[in-house]
Amino acid sequence: MASEELTGLSNSFTRQNSTSGISLDFEPDTDYHFIETLEERYKCAYCHLVLHNPHQTGCGHRFCQHCIISLRELNAVPTCPVDKETIKVQEVFKDNCCKREVLNLQVFCKNVPECNSKIILGRYQDHLQQCLFESVQCTNDECHDQILRKDLKDHLSLHCKFREEICQYCNQYVVSINLKNHEKNECPDFPVPCLHNCSQIILKKEMDKHFSVCPEAEVDCPYKQYGCPVQIKRGKLAEHENAALREHMLQILDKNSKLEEQISDLYKSLEFKEIKIQQLADTVKKCEKDFRQFTQLLGKNSNLMVNTQTLASHIDKSAWLETQVRQLIQMSNQQQSKFDLRPLLETIENIKQKIAFMETYDQRLVVLEGQSTEHDVHISIHKAHLNKNEERFKLLEGTCYNGKLIWKIIDYKMKKKEAMEGRTVSIFSQPFYTSRCGYRLCARAYLNGDGAGKGTHVSLYFVVMRGEFDSLLPWPFKQKVTLMLLDQSGKKNHIVEVFRADPNSSSFKRPDGEMNIASGCPRFVAHTVLENVKNTYVKDDTLFMKVVVDLTDLEEL
Repeated sequence: MASEELTGLSNSFTRQNSTSGISLDFEPDTDYHFIETLEERYKCAYCHLVLHNPHQTGCGHRFCQHCIISLRELNAVPTCPVDKETIKVQEVFKDNCCKREVLNLQVFCKNVPECNSKIILGRYQDHLQQCLFESVQCTNDECHDQILRKDLKDHLSLHCKFREEICQYCNQYVVSINLKNHEKNECPDFPVPCLHNCSQIILKKEMDKHFSVCPEAEVDCPYKQYGCPVQIKRGKLAEHENAALREHMLQILDKNSKLEEQISDLYKSLEFKEIKIQQLADTVKKCEKDFRQFTQLLGKNSNLMVNTQTLASHIDKSAWLETQVRQLIQMSNQQQSKFDLRPLLETIENIKQKIAFMETYDQRLVVLEGQSTEHDVHISIHKAHLNKNEERFKLLEGTCYNGKLIWKIIDYKMKKKEAMEGRTVSIFSQPFYTSRCGYRLCARAYLNGDGAGKGTHVSLYFVVMRGEFDSLLPWPFKQKVTLMLLDQSGKKNHIVEVFRADPNSSSFKRPDGEMNIASGCPRFVAHTVLENVKNTYVKDDTLFMKVVVDLTDLEEL
């Protein structure tokens, strides 16, 4: 029964708390330094500390929520420690009024005197989360240093041994205390000097590759096998080959002549061996003939002893001859194996190929020169593309998004002459916008005039262009437009024409193509006024046009 009552008390408190909209709170059981002396009515009757989530009993005393629950857990029948009255669960209620007053009590930061902040109790924990003098632990792994929050940034970026820094060679993140060891022993992109003292600094991972091309490494001359004893640095090898070309050719020819002599000697030796073998074969045949004749005579001769001795002598001679033949055949086979002509013929063929390669060396140089010229042409084309892109980027950088255009027209005389000759009748300004997502607009000028102003005036028009956000904008275009020719004397004697867009004109409807028909002033300024030496509309062969769109009542997306 006691357990059920305790559960009911906790549930009662929870239900009451759920209706509270107060988000302020503080940590209980903490020694707070209040600016003013803490009044008794804000102290718990049980723990005598500042009230945390205060609850009031039927007898009118206030307790912290956890304290009143503790009283219930200690005694089956809880009593008020002040007046010994029995605490009835149904009479306990959450004192929100007192709670608001407690949460708004002002306290000093615990980090005084460094921090002189005064905070209401309900925002105390929030303040500690931002207090620059609060001690916090370093956020780097393996680092357990405690640092004031105001010093944490410097600690993380400059002092922490476990901060990660980028290796300047391989761009990998490495813990600071391991950085030097990483660069010296582990970094594959760490630069080291070449062992051959070629004054080059090479990445560690490319050292082996560099050794195979190092210009200071000493190597044998490629013609060593033909008798050239020179050992030289790789960087001077080509120079040596060119300087010693005649000697190398003589060495190759000498080697070739010796090989041909060896081949000739081998042919002669082989012929001699073949003759010797033929002679032995003839001798063997003769012995076999004698043996057959001797066998026939043996049956007719009565003197058995003499015949037996003669037979033994012939048998011994035949066996000796047979042994000699076997030895000669074996020797001949060895000689043929030893003096096989195929490797020699292959060597001679390789030499011929190398001579032919050197003969085509000049032709290869001509081909390489042609390829170099072709590469120069490609590089020129790429440079032209880069220049074109650079001009485009400059144009984009000068784009305005506030409904105003300052158009600088340079080389006025040349462009007017082109207009008079019919080569370039009109010129366009760079696009400008009423806002980032607004109308896309530009200006168009006829330096030799258009329509009623042809040949006598400069005509200036306003053009509505197709933009990326046209589907979101109101149409037709209805804003007031001001066209200006700027006076460069500083007296602001500008020539100004103002008109409001006609909503019925096709020039101000939503563009179907790249741009609408231009609308403006065919007789904007006379040539006599523009080019009069008393005026400064043209200065250094340059004039400035200005277009201003009235953005009033124009809603920005």
